[in-house]
Amino acid sequence: MSESANKSANKSADNRIQRVELGRFGRAHGIKGWLKVSSFTTPIDNLCSYEQLSAEIDGSWIPLVMDQYRTQGKGLVVHIEGYDDPETARQLTGKGIWVESDALPALAENEFYWHQLQGLQVINQHEQVFGEVKELMETGANDVLVVDPTAGSIDDRQRLIPYLYGSVVQQVSVEAGLIRVNWEADYLE
Repeated sequence: MSESANKSANKSADNRIQRVELGRFGRAHGIKGWLKVSSFTTPIDNLCSYEQLSAEIDGSWIPLVMDQYRTQGKGLVVHIEGYDDPETARQLTGKGIWVESDALPALAENEFYWHQLQGLQVINQHEQVFGEVKELMETGANDVLVVDPTAGSIDDRQRLIPYLYGSVVQQVSVEAGLIRVNWEADYLE
C-alpha cells in the first residue's frame, strides 16, 4: 500500500470532484499567523508539495495557498497566504487540509491510497463476508484494515486485518468494491 497520504475522502454535491484529506490544522503558532499541522503524508512535509489545497469553512470550499512551512521537531508548522495574525489563523484551527484526488501522484500496480480502500467489502477465501473497510490504522509494522460488519456480514464483529498484500490481502478491486483476504472468521477471538 502507498504512503498513508490520506485519512478520508469527500465527494462534492455533483459527485465528480473527490477531495482527499491530507492533514489537519492545529492551533495557532506565534504572532504571524503560523499554524501547527498534523500531516497524514509520509514524509510529513509531502503535504507542502501540493499547490491547490482547500479547507471547508462554513459549508464552502476555500482555496488555500501555503506560502511558507518548516518542520519543527517531529511536527510541521505552516503559513497560509492571507492568514497573517493569530486571530485570522484560528479560523483554520481544526479544519482539514484537502486536495483533489487527481492531484495525487500515480501509484504502481497493486498500490492504493487509503481513501480508495475505505468502503470496500471484505470477503475471505471461503466467501464469508466480514463487512466493509471503515478506516485504516498505521501500526508501525504494517497498516491494518478496520472492518465493520454490514447487513450481509457473517456476524456483528469488527475485525482488524493486517494489510499484508500477497499473504493476507489476496486481491483488491476498487472497481468491483472488493478486497479478498486470506483470513479465518475465528481469528483473534
